[in-house]
Amino acid sequence: MSLKERIDIDIKEAMKAREKERLEALRAVKAAVLLGETEKGSTGHLNEDQELKLLQRLIKQRKESAGIYIAQNRQDLADVELNQMKYIEMYLPQMIDENTLIVEIQKIISELNISDPKDFGRVMGAASRKFAGKADNSMIADVIRKLLDKN
Repeated sequence: MSLKERIDIDIKEAMKAREKERLEALRAVKAAVLLGETEKGSTGHLNEDQELKLLQRLIKQRKESAGIYIAQNRQDLADVELNQMKYIEMYLPQMIDENTLIVEIQKIISELNISDPKDFGRVMGAASRKFAGKADNSMIADVIRKLLDKN
């Protein structure tokens, strides 16, 4: 089932249950999916990678907005953004924990035979492809820096 189909079903459920906040978040996702499907150069539907990137972009936007609202002492608006982010995250694959990430990145480093921190980009490229949608790129970068600095 595509993201668009799951969102449509969940929108109906949210409407029946009168869950206003969830409904707002789902409508934002649906709008982003529709924009993605109709943008120039699109095939008319999103593949799984495109859906994943779209969801990650929406979450990032909400994190940034919440940070701005918090900096301006507008906790009421930040709560709305954080709440929407929580509902959108439900559509992402299960994130891996930091310990598992450390072990997997150590494997990548040894496979690429890297010991110099200058090769951060090579490790980051391989790791970000492997963990797309399963780990945040900032967390991946932090782990790589720690591991390369140890060597």
